Amino acid sequence: MKAVLSLSLALLSAACVCAHDLASVKRVTNLPSVANRFIVEVAAPADIPGKRALHTPHEALYRSLRARKIGFSVHKEYDAPGIFVGAAVTLKAGGFASLDVANILSTDGVIAIRPIHSYARPIPVSLKGVAPGDAGLPDGQSTHVVTGVSKLHAVGITGKGVKIGILDTGIDYTHPFLGDGFGAGFKVAGGFDLVGDNYTGANDPVPDPDPLDQCAGCAAYSSGWKGIIGANPGNPFNISGVAFDSTIYAYRIFGCTGGVNDDVIVDALLRAYKDGVDIMTLSLGGASAWTEGTGTVVASRIAHAGKIVTIAAGNAGSSGSWFTSGPGNGIDVISVASSDNTVLPLQSLRVVGAAHDPITYYATFALPINGTLPLYATSNDTTVVDDACDPLPASTPDLSKSVVLIRRGTCTFVTKLANAAAFGAKVFLIYDNGNGFSAIAVGDFQAVLIQAEDGVFLAEQLAAGVPLSVTFPQSGGSVQFPAPSGGLVSTFTSYGPTHDFYFKPAITAPGGNILSTLPLTQGSWGLASGTSMSTPFLAGSSALLLSVKGKSAAVARTARTLFESTAQPISSSHTDGDPFQTVTQQGAGLIQVYDALFGTTKLSPAELILNDTAHFAGRQRFTVKNTGKTIKTYTLSHVPAGTAVTVNPGTIFPALGPVPLSTQYATVKFNKGKFTLFPGQSQTVVATITPPTGVDATTFPVYSGFIFATSGTETVHATYLGLAAALKNKQVIDNTDAIFGVALPVVLDTSGAVQAAPTNYTFVGADAPVVLWRQAFGTAAFRLDLVPANTPLTGTLNKRAPEISFASAHKGGSFAKVPILGNLLEIDYLPRNDEAFTDCTMKADSLDNTVQLSNTFANGTVIPNGEYKVLLRALRVTGDPTNEADYESWLTPVIGVVA
Repeated sequence: MKAVLSLSLALLSAACVCAHDLASVKRVTNLPSVANRFIVEVAAPADIPGKRALHTPHEALYRSLRARKIGFSVHKEYDAPGIFVGAAVTLKAGGFASLDVANILSTDGVIAIRPIHSYARPIPVSLKGVAPGDAGLPDGQSTHVVTGVSKLHAVGITGKGVKIGILDTGIDYTHPFLGDGFGAGFKVAGGFDLVGDNYTGANDPVPDPDPLDQCAGCAAYSSGWKGIIGANPGNPFNISGVAFDSTIYAYRIFGCTGGVNDDVIVDALLRAYKDGVDIMTLSLGGASAWTEGTGTVVASRIAHAGKIVTIAAGNAGSSGSWFTSGPGNGIDVISVASSDNTVLPLQSLRVVGAAHDPITYYATFALPINGTLPLYATSNDTTVVDDACDPLPASTPDLSKSVVLIRRGTCTFVTKLANAAAFGAKVFLIYDNGNGFSAIAVGDFQAVLIQAEDGVFLAEQLAAGVPLSVTFPQSGGSVQFPAPSGGLVSTFTSYGPTHDFYFKPAITAPGGNILSTLPLTQGSWGLASGTSMSTPFLAGSSALLLSVKGKSAAVARTARTLFESTAQPISSSHTDGDPFQTVTQQGAGLIQVYDALFGTTKLSPAELILNDTAHFAGRQRFTVKNTGKTIKTYTLSHVPAGTAVTVNPGTIFPALGPVPLSTQYATVKFNKGKFTLFPGQSQTVVATITPPTGVDATTFPVYSGFIFATSGTETVHATYLGLAAALKNKQVIDNTDAIFGVALPVVLDTSGAVQAAPTNYTFVGADAPVVLWRQAFGTAAFRLDLVPANTPLTGTLNKRAPEISFASAHKGGSFAKVPILGNLLEIDYLPRNDEAFTDCTMKADSLDNTVQLSNTFANGTVIPNGEYKVLLRALRVTGDPTNEADYESWLTPVIGVVA
């Protein structure tokens, strides 16, 4: 454990040492929701605009807004009784104030008001086009073998009769192995384009009935998803979709560029539901770690209503725990993690001047380098930790005709390569330092990674004066390289759980280095990696389930439990004795589709959620049922997974991925360790789970594991998850100077400097203050309120304020006896910010939160000229929103309004 912890600390230290310049902070409002846009949910069905009665719930909402002179426009009305009824609106008065929210929620028929979230278009972890005859391609069916899909195909189970709705960037249905057509009788039988080519998320959709997408550069990744589900066999690569006889309905929700907003996602979900699809799959999302958000809630309701909904867990594994994506965080949806393919198609180079086997380098295709080039090492020291991180010495020769060898470590690859390129270098070999043999980000440079032992050999030979050269064979250099991480959880998979401690991700499917279709305009075929690849694999697996078990709502509702209980838990490494990977990244394990369909033992529930220490539920029950035709004797056993150390010791920051694992495990006792069941008989098991002892609660360790019920060769399992700490003890606002070099939060003045003294603002143009803060953890309630300038409160982020409760969260009132003049901003379910940045010159989109203040309250009321302060409040997770002691607070310097 110590070695893993030290690595994570080093990564965090490297990030925090290169504090970002405050000048990089954009003086704008930067929040994960679309300004002034909301989705309001009402309780009863509504008619289409123009035909609705005057007293429908929709009209009651509109009349309420008009009565308070709040300008608004309606973008979309939703009418799916039993699932979701409401409207997407823009408020022209600047947003909801506290009083407005309370009044609107009190309107007859109004259930909820949620901000509209925006999601970036899915980006592959890796993507390369391929062609028939390319060397070094992986076995296209390897993923089917390890999951049992190949056994089902062998007996003719291919998903026939099941409708799968795919919600993403559209589809190139002209691909010959995706049916070469659209409409009745074709593989892609239906769907809709909800947005049009020009939609970016910042403009209005222009829908049309044709989901065809051939935008240059934007459809490639998504069409790969369709091939994973439905690619016809008999193609040049000898691959097939998981459910290649299923019927596809494509719902395009991305334009050629930009992202998508919640209002479009909800529209697509409800349209697919109305069209009667059996399965919906969404390979999209954004880090939220909350089960809220309208798209998340609607997806969950559709799943609860009897449709299978599979959604990507996300590709933010490097960002650490508590970072899974919405809408995949929906309580009843299946959030999908990724595992790596077992074989990598790599290339090799030849060494000239010393006896050595060909050296494998991490690239799918040969570097386009002809001839033999001399090798030059930037350092003779094979233990150097910062090789080429500083400018190379002036004595460095011309490197334009050499291959340059550099050791990995400390600074970014691009920095190293740029320093060597300053002397003309064009081709580079980077040798590993123990961080792992995997793809690396090298910008536009021609650079590849080689393994540590190969790099050490080359560097030592050069240090000894042996002249070496290398060649890059353009054919015959392919290597079927056993993937070092083959079968393990892909490191890019996002970690859970959610802040409200739901079990995300749910299960793992193959998603690393997958061979599938691309649009014809992108080359037709390619290799890609991401949870966007594992998610359609799970959707295809679900189609196989429904084609065998039937398409009833009852079968669909039990699909997640069935897949989880029969999954294969995944180790954290290939080293004997290492623990299973934390459930917070793998879920219940790698899907085993054949076992799920034909196993004769059922276990339910498959998820045992123990909560945190303040809400601990250590006594859990599950049922084992013998659905076979013979008597079975079951033995129970417990195997823990590695305990995830989610926060770096001594800090408030998340441990970056790969998240450190400890071997401090929970223990489990059963009411019965062995029992016999006749056919059709069930046994309820009581498992008493005790959290690990001796753990550091300040690291918020998440413990997990598996309880197996085994009879002969058949095994099913329940998966448990708990936190050996109290969530309410986790600090949510970053008050350190680690990221920007100044203690946060701060107010930035017109010049972008930290405001330290009272300052006047005219609020004309850019002459306005900006509040800058970071979330070290999520919060269910965040507020900025205007208070008098003589407010004596000292915020809890520095010194604890008097613990005096206030009466109402929405009607002004007071906070620690501080009178609140009015609300400036209110956000529910705000996620944490990201620390997983490595390039000090790069501004990460999720690094901070900023709000540029105006001289109006949130409801548009003008703030009188005068002197004020702004009170920042954030509710700790599981905190009571009516208890001041459960909030963190901070007070700004005096802000003068002289508008």
